Amino acid sequence: MDGKTFVKILNILEREKKKWNAPVVSLLAKRTKDPYRILISTIISLRTKDEVTKEASERLFSLADNPYDMIKLSEEEISKAIYPAGFYKNKAKTIKEISKRLIEEFDGKVPSDLETLLSFKGVGRKTANLVLSEGFGIPAICVDTHVHRISNRLGIVSSKTPEETEIQLMEKVPKEYWNKINENLVAFGQTICKPVTPLCSKCPVNNFCPKINVERKK
Repeated sequence: MDGKTFVKILNILEREKKKWNAPVVSLLAKRTKDPYRILISTIISLRTKDEVTKEASERLFSLADNPYDMIKLSEEEISKAIYPAGFYKNKAKTIKEISKRLIEEFDGKVPSDLETLLSFKGVGRKTANLVLSEGFGIPAICVDTHVHRISNRLGIVSSKTPEETEIQLMEKVPKEYWNKINENLVAFGQTICKPVTPLCSKCPVNNFCPKINVERKK
């Protein structure tokens, strides 16, 4: 699949996604456009269901929604607020360490470049790119499990890892569409293009899809 066809698919999904639940971090981003909240919510979201992420983020931000207030909380208080998010104790420690470093080195502001974000403990490419795209509006491709799976299923990439998917998408897709990829494909992947049993009969881009590695029902 070439980049032009993939862009057509993104545009169709952009129209259709109103029928689906958008990813929770994207919803939070649209409400606040606050890079710090997006960063912390994304950390909470790792290996955690959307509904848990939403409630955990809201509880935590009701106590502290900036790094200065966050470091006043104990790790135990942060843990309690974000429970039952996956690995909540480790995430509480990470959230406090990130907040402390933001104050000490960046005047409490989240940096807006990839390499600096990646230097923070607990921040990988997925998290960093989501902060750049949703928090700063900087073109970036956030590749999670849905983006990785669907991009391969559509044939826009042929990759083994999320990092390879990101690089191949950057090569094929015009930069102005990068920020649309995660939100549209995640919502699509959660509702229609599921990992095991994709709902191809309900898919708005079925005619474009070669269904790579999709098992056909007998």
